[in-house]
Amino acid sequence: MTDYFFRIRSFISWWLEAVDEHSLHSPFFYDLYTRQIKPPHAPDTYAHIESLRKKLLADHRVIAVHDLGSGDQHNTSRKISAIARRSLSTPRYSAIYARIAAHFNALNIVELGTSFGVNTLYLAENPHAHVTTFEGAPAVADIAALTFEFAGKKNIDLITGNIDRTLPAYLQRVRKLDMMFLDANHRLAPTLLYFELLLKKVHERSVMIIDDIHSSREMHRAWEQIKSNRLVYASADLFRCGMLFFDPSLNKQHVILQL
Repeated sequence: MTDYFFRIRSFISWWLEAVDEHSLHSPFFYDLYTRQIKPPHAPDTYAHIESLRKKLLADHRVIAVHDLGSGDQHNTSRKISAIARRSLSTPRYSAIYARIAAHFNALNIVELGTSFGVNTLYLAENPHAHVTTFEGAPAVADIAALTFEFAGKKNIDLITGNIDRTLPAYLQRVRKLDMMFLDANHRLAPTLLYFELLLKKVHERSVMIIDDIHSSREMHRAWEQIKSNRLVYASADLFRCGMLFFDPSLNKQHVILQL
């Protein structure tokens, strides 16, 4: 089965199993769903970020990309607009990530897989938060740096290079992380590696988001293994992404949520 047909089958399965607030008996998930996840995207709220997304989608310049995240070991020439269409989260999901960060008062945030920095800007909406974002492709990171400059953001650090090396070095300098967003290497082994590295820095109020959990059989396997980890006390499947929570009081709750 190709990844394309796997995604179709996964979507149908998710759609059949997903629930809304009427089936959520947990106060934690009811509050999270009704206040942070379900509200529709309000374009005007993040218009300053979305204007940058539009510029990227209209930018047809060609850059050379060494895409470690896809397993490709060669440079490929690709249009900025094509990369943006393929890699950027939708405005609705980006807004959800921003609301989740605000809900948990996430001040120390890590993002693996900067792409062009649109999601990063959403995560950095709180001026008191600090986002450290990692990008493996130098040409992509250069575009992200310009995105941050245009947005006037001062609370973002961009680290360029192979995340297998840059992330462990960074984590040696950090005590705890409030929020982690994984969108870097959509394969089983690297995803599990990054999860285990970041797991050492979580606390009870931490939240970890893993993107593209149903994009391939490898990512589905990674998600199933990760959410069964003994330190994961709750998870939420939003199809595009999965959210992990580490508070023991949640007592091993796992939900599939409608959007």
